[in-house]
Amino acid sequence: MSPLWICLRLPRLPLEVFRPRWCPELPVAVLDGGQVCVASASAHQAGVQPHMRRGGVLAVAPRTLLYTRAPEQEEALRERVAMALLQFTPCVATALDEAVLLEVSGSLRLFGGMRALCRLVRQTAQQLGCSTVLSCAPTAHGAWLLARGGHGTRRTVRLTRLHARLDTLPTGVLPEAGPEQAWLAGLGCRTLGALRRLPRAGLRRRCGPAMLDALDRAYGDTPALLDWLEAPPTFHARAELPDRMTHAEHAQHAADGLLAQMLGWLQVHQYAVTHYTLYLEHERGRQAIAPTALEIALAEPTWQHAHLTRLLRERLAKLVLTAPILAVGLSVTQVQARAPLSETLFPEPGGTAQDHARLLELLAARLGPEHVLRARPQADHRPERANHWEPATLAVPRSARPASHPTTAPPLPRPAWLLDAPIPLAVHGHAPHYGTPLRLMSPPERIESGWWDGDTVMRDYYVAMDDGHACYWIYRERRSSQDHAPARWYLHGLFG
Repeated sequence: MSPLWICLRLPRLPLEVFRPRWCPELPVAVLDGGQVCVASASAHQAGVQPHMRRGGVLAVAPRTLLYTRAPEQEEALRERVAMALLQFTPCVATALDEAVLLEVSGSLRLFGGMRALCRLVRQTAQQLGCSTVLSCAPTAHGAWLLARGGHGTRRTVRLTRLHARLDTLPTGVLPEAGPEQAWLAGLGCRTLGALRRLPRAGLRRRCGPAMLDALDRAYGDTPALLDWLEAPPTFHARAELPDRMTHAEHAQHAADGLLAQMLGWLQVHQYAVTHYTLYLEHERGRQAIAPTALEIALAEPTWQHAHLTRLLRERLAKLVLTAPILAVGLSVTQVQARAPLSETLFPEPGGTAQDHARLLELLAARLGPEHVLRARPQADHRPERANHWEPATLAVPRSARPASHPTTAPPLPRPAWLLDAPIPLAVHGHAPHYGTPLRLMSPPERIESGWWDGDTVMRDYYVAMDDGHACYWIYRERRSSQDHAPARWYLHGLFG
């Protein structure tokens, strides 16, 4: 399979990070060295121009939000985007300036083809607040040059087509050709195609080997050596908010970006998350307030972004803040090895166990864990104490799961409906009655337990049937040898 690369070129300053979500039409501009280096579309409409100073911007557009460029934050943002893109391919590199490269030849079929994969990559970058230029080509450096030259909206799959498009690019897109721009313009060499037609020996003596090596890597004549991004053994990510947030829902956008990074980390390690914590950071310094920790435990291990996002949105909607939020952090505390996909020939049409678990988690997040319960078996022979109710989203420990051990005799039937309190039965002619006489249909099941906690029971259970062929679960109390009172019968359960 021939290689295929996607280049995601990030702008030097992602304005979406700074643009306030509550008022997106506000003009935004970023200053570098006291001059405007990039501005939003609304700022351009208001009259803000490149290289304009702060005073000029405030004179023509007083409502413009001005920010100072922070290169270290730009690099950190690129690292976060690269981590999130690991969910599409393990071959992600950040070697080239202002870009993230993905080798996706082995991922096309999994994600539905090149168009669908490019759309997913672009959406993932937008979740982290980036407007990007995306290009696709058979070589890594070729895709990068197409993105730099403004051909990012085109997808080039064939090498011959890549050569034709690279030939039309100006020589200025090649960084190694920057110092020689005046000399090349004097020769009439203004495109990469014209640059390749120059004598290689003379070009090497005049400009050195770096320019020719860069051209060979872009056109596929020599292989490109890149350092792949390695995911850390543990995951913790943090994002600063552009302003103080007084409602937890306002942190959802930043939390979505953290979830995208977590999914990339899970994909590389082939993990599924079972428990993670979202930290909402408040004031720092002298008036420091401890972060609000929102622990999210999943009933079933998962790695689907849609489910994690919906669950987190429900939890944030119910959270009441005690202080404004300044930053958001996310840490993964428990993971499991990802289970392989089902190989069943005829899958269950009603949904999988994971779908059922996701529904329970959403209900618990919306209604509260105390209102979504399930029965949990307990190691007790007394029927009324053989189970208890617990939140349905709690993970069942492996030791508490019922074991399937073969038995020599089939178990006696148990009813589906157990009464809250046993009902005393009338006895006529030593036979229990419940409207009509009850006939015993099963051998006795003797239960004698509870001596250790002072609630001793000694019972013989039977399956009984009345004249209408309805079945009941009844028991007779066993008496000691000193007790000469007649045995009493009770109704304890109903069969469907």
